[in-house]
Amino acid sequence: MLPPSPAETVVDHEPHIYSRTRRLILLFLFCLAQFLDSFNNSALFSAIPALEVSMGMTESQSTWIISGFQLTFASFLLISGRISDVYNPKTAFVGGVSGLAVISLCAGFVNNTIPLIVLRALTGIASSMTIPSALTLLVNVFPDPLEQARAIGLFGGCGCVANVLGLMIGAMFVEWTSYHFVFWFVTIVATPAALACVFVIPPEISKTKGNLEPAAAKWKSLDLLGITILTAALILFIFAVTSGSTDGWASVMVLVPLIISIVMVIGFFCWETIIPVETAAIPPRTWFYHNFSVLFGVALFPFLWWSTVFSIFTTLWQNVFEWSAISSAVHMLPIGVAAFAISFTGPLSRIFSPKWIILTGLSLCMVATVLLALGGGKPEEYWPYIFPAFFVGSAGAMLTYTHTNIAIFQAAPSSMAGTVGAIFNGALQFGSAIGLAGVSSIETSVEATHGGSHEYSGRAAAFWFLFAIMSIEFISVSICYDRSTDHKPQPKHGDPGTPARQSTDSDEKINDTIIEKADLADLPV
Repeated sequence: MLPPSPAETVVDHEPHIYSRTRRLILLFLFCLAQFLDSFNNSALFSAIPALEVSMGMTESQSTWIISGFQLTFASFLLISGRISDVYNPKTAFVGGVSGLAVISLCAGFVNNTIPLIVLRALTGIASSMTIPSALTLLVNVFPDPLEQARAIGLFGGCGCVANVLGLMIGAMFVEWTSYHFVFWFVTIVATPAALACVFVIPPEISKTKGNLEPAAAKWKSLDLLGITILTAALILFIFAVTSGSTDGWASVMVLVPLIISIVMVIGFFCWETIIPVETAAIPPRTWFYHNFSVLFGVALFPFLWWSTVFSIFTTLWQNVFEWSAISSAVHMLPIGVAAFAISFTGPLSRIFSPKWIILTGLSLCMVATVLLALGGGKPEEYWPYIFPAFFVGSAGAMLTYTHTNIAIFQAAPSSMAGTVGAIFNGALQFGSAIGLAGVSSIETSVEATHGGSHEYSGRAAAFWFLFAIMSIEFISVSICYDRSTDHKPQPKHGDPGTPARQSTDSDEKINDTIIEKADLADLPV
C-alpha cells in the first residue's frame, strides 16, 4: 500500500457519514454558490444596454464587462483547484463567497467604465475560488457514487437555471429599479451564505491528509511556478480570442498574445513532465485516466451551445424585434426549464453507460441546432422553430454537461477533486470563449454580404458552424470513449492498473520504510 499523496482526501479512506438534513443543507449552499457564479455572468446581458447609456461605453468596453469576468474566472480555476486539494477547501470556498459579496457591493457604487471592468475581473477570481472547492467538499459529503451523481447533477443544474433566471432578474432590476441592484443582489445573497458556511461546513470534511505535512511541503506541492505559467497563458489566450472577434484576427494586439500563450502552454506541459509527479499541478498521467481526455473534449461544448443561443437571440430580439429585456428573458424560459428537469437524471449514469447518455445529449443538440439554423429570423417563427429547439437543445446540452461532469469525476481519484473540477470548468469556459469568437466572426462576415444584422443569414451560418462542431464531438465520443471501466469503483492512489496507481521509485522506498517500521512495532519489547 502506497502512502497517501499530500493532496489525498479522507474520501479515499474512511468517509464521514452525515445526517440527511445536514447533507441537504450543504448541497444547497454549494448549489447557491454555483447559482451566483452563473448569475454574475447572465444578469449582465440584461444590464449591458443600461450600462452603455449610463457610462457612455463603447462596444468593445461593454464586451469586456462580460469578458473580464470570464477571463479571470477561467484562468484562476486551476490555482483554486490546487489550493482546494493541497490546503483547506472550506477556507477557499468561504473566502470565494465572501469575496463575491464584498466586490459586488463595491461594483454597485461604481459609475465609471474602467473601475467596473477591474471589479468584474476581481469578481471572476472570487468566483473561481468557489467552484473547485465546492466540488471537493461535495464529493466528500456524498461519497456514495449514486448520491454523488445526483448531487453533481443538481449542482450543474443550478448553474444552468441561473443563466436564464439571471436574465430575468437582471431585466427586472433594470426595468423597475436600476442596474446597480444587479450587483447588490449578489451581495444580499452571498453575505448570509458565507456566514452559514462558516458554521455548517464540518471541519473534518475540509481536511486533507496533507494537513500533517509541514507548510514548506504544502507550498512545494502547490506547483506555484507551473500554475503561474498556465494562468498567464490562459489570460493571454482568452484575451486574444475575445479581442479577435472585435479587433480583427490580423491585429497585432491579437496575434502577439495568441502566439505567446501557445508557447507558454507548451512550456507548462514540458515543466509538468520534469518535476516530481506528486508536486505537479496537472500530472501528465492525468490525461491517461480512462476516458479523461475525451471527456475533457466533450466539456468544451455545453456552455458554447447555451452562450451562442443567449448572445444571438438576446441581440436579435432586443435590437431587431425591439422586444423589452423582460420579454426576451421570458422567451428564454424553456431553456431553464428543460435544463433543470434534466439535472435530475444523474442516477441514470449508474444504469446506462455514460457514453450512450452523452451521445443522446449531443444528438438532441444537433436536432435543435438544425431547427435554429432553418428558422428564427421572424417573430412568428418562435413557436414552430425556436420554442421546440430551446427545449430539445437545452435538454441535450444539460444531458451532455451532467453526465460528462459525473463521468470525469469517476475517472480520476477523489483526492484530485479540486483539480478535476478546475479542469472541467475551465474546459467549459474555454470552449465557450473560443467558440463564441468563431461564431461572432462567422456571423459578422456573412452579415457583411447578406443584408446586415437585421437579416438572419449570419445567425443561421453561426448555427451551421455549431452543428459542425457537434458532429465532430459526436464522432469523437463514438470512436474514442472506452466503456470497459463503466460503473467500476473510482481509482485510488496506490491501486494497480491505472496511470495514477503506478508507483515511482521514491514511492517504493517510502513504502519499504513504512513496512519496516510496522515490522519493528510488532516485535516484543
